[in-house]
Amino acid sequence: QVQLVESGGGLVQAGGSLRLSCAASGRTFINLAMGWFRQASGKERESVAVISWSGGSTLYADSVKGRFTISRDNAKKTVYLQMNSLKPEDTAVYYCAAKLGLVSGRPADFGSWGQGTQVTVSS
Repeated sequence: QVQLVESGGGLVQAGGSLRLSCAASGRTFINLAMGWFRQASGKERESVAVISWSGGSTLYADSVKGRFTISRDNAKKTVYLQMNSLKPEDTAVYYCAAKLGLVSGRPADFGSWGQGTQVTVSS
């Protein structure tokens, strides 16, 4: 229904910032909640931040509250993840995902996924 392409990953020093972008295309655009998930080596995929279609509802992992901000520009069909004060433990592959309806932190609730972008934070 929707195709997602992430960009903006890279290698940064601890304390630095990155902004990830996820561009969406396809037949379904309305009523899509969008989320960022990450998976570190040897660990399970976890929710980072999720935003409703309207932007009126957000969900953040406790580990990133106050440091990361999710936003979206529906006119551009793009969702962003601004990551500040990065820590080595933020190192992971970051995935963009989409689902219809309400926000959720469960990966299984999301039906569309991008291929991921690597974020590496050096100490």
